Amino acid sequence: MAGSGNAIRGSRVGAGPMGEAERGEAAPRQAVTYFCSHEHRSVVTFSIEAVVPESWDCPKCGLPASVDSDNPPPAPKIEPYKTHLAYVKERRSDAEAKEILEEAVALLRSRRKSGDIIF
Repeated sequence: MAGSGNAIRGSRVGAGPMGEAERGEAAPRQAVTYFCSHEHRSVVTFSIEAVVPESWDCPKCGLPASVDSDNPPPAPKIEPYKTHLAYVKERRSDAEAKEILEEAVALLRSRRKSGDIIF
């Protein structure tokens, strides 16, 4: 009977999930509740032996969450995108930029007069 389509390949009829006897006993665990600034409550299970982190990313919104329900951590401040020109303007004053431009133009003109091919 090829192609019955309903059977799960490699399993036998009546096979159920493996029980504790076949897998061994589960390690003792602890449930820790984290709270984010959007008032989401997330329960994360850790081993009793594990070091519980103070903060955890909220699985619902991605903001940082902590175990302190009264004082959840604030959302991180996102810096706006800066262009290359904005960074240059932070490093140089208008006077410095004008001086550098004048030097570059003077060099270009002197190279043109001497016959250099400049694209």
